[in-house]
Amino acid sequence: MSDKNKKAILFLKDGTSFIGKGFGATGKTSGEVVFSTSMVGYTETLTDPSSKGQILTLTYPLVGNYGVPQKELELGLPLYFESDNIQVQGLVIHELCLEPSHWASNRTLDKWLSDEGIPGIYGIDTRRLTKKLRTCGSMLGILQVFDSAKKEEEPDFENLLQNCSNIIDPNLTDLVKEVSIKQPCTYNVDGKLTVVLIDCGTTFSIIRSLLKRGINVVRVPYDMPVDEILSYNPDGILVSSGPGDPKRNTKTIAVVRELAEKTPLMAICLGAQILALAFGADTFKLKFGHRSQNQPALDLSSSRCYITNQNHSYTIDIDTLKQTSLEPWYVNPNDKTVEGIKHKTKPVFGVQWHPEDAPDSRDTDIMLDKFKKTMEVK
Repeated sequence: MSDKNKKAILFLKDGTSFIGKGFGATGKTSGEVVFSTSMVGYTETLTDPSSKGQILTLTYPLVGNYGVPQKELELGLPLYFESDNIQVQGLVIHELCLEPSHWASNRTLDKWLSDEGIPGIYGIDTRRLTKKLRTCGSMLGILQVFDSAKKEEEPDFENLLQNCSNIIDPNLTDLVKEVSIKQPCTYNVDGKLTVVLIDCGTTFSIIRSLLKRGINVVRVPYDMPVDEILSYNPDGILVSSGPGDPKRNTKTIAVVRELAEKTPLMAICLGAQILALAFGADTFKLKFGHRSQNQPALDLSSSRCYITNQNHSYTIDIDTLKQTSLEPWYVNPNDKTVEGIKHKTKPVFGVQWHPEDAPDSRDTDIMLDKFKKTMEVK
């Protein structure tokens, strides 16, 4: 059970502070403070490599009520987690459930964060914080949880403000390098098709979704050269989701540019941004990103709108697609940003959302079926 006497503070770079109660690990962390409006799926969200470098705020008022499950395997991969460990730097919530009730619960959210060395804060006004981030945009911050045994410890606001000025923006670092696999790994289901998955921070659900369709998967590092990728004789290439600024991935951009001319290719989230850059389009950072399970994506050809699961800070500049062989396919009706792109003549496309149906939305797993069909007819 959480130590209710732990003090905690979230301090934003502009000097705004939130005092609350600490849970998870004791200590100090820094990162980009962002928010997600997802109502469920915190185990998947916290382990999504796209969240690397972030202090995540969950706007849903009660978190931890169904606990944390064991690492049950499906097709050799953990079923309720998107990577092997928590990826966020810290967690911010309004109310922490200390006694979860669920048949699959193995430990509390507090215990899970503590086990993995991740600090958390609860008991703050997350509505106020979210309004702040929507108005000012995502910003850097520090989250500190104090040791309850050291009662003399108190937040040092002057020191925190000074520390905030020295925080390195995680988007200026090689986040993809941190989360990508180091050596190739094969998942074989004796299928007729083989996909090389370029791991920029893939979720386990992307791999499971391919395996469920009878597709063998070769997962390779983000910076593997083209000739090594083609040595696996892939029927298609999938460029995964991942964290950070897509423009930093110059090696991956060059590889995707060449591969897109040779084989069917699908790209997800960060992968879609990399695909756009590979063909000469541009990307930019959103004010506060898209992080939820109910983001709309409107098909420009059919006017059908899908409900999608998203977790990204960057998007594609729609105007710069005009100078390329790519065209906009889906847009977000809320802010008119690009949600999907496709090549005008080749079996190459990308989507900003996560079509692999985890957590929650399964409206668009048809995208993976479409990808499979492009490989079958190539």
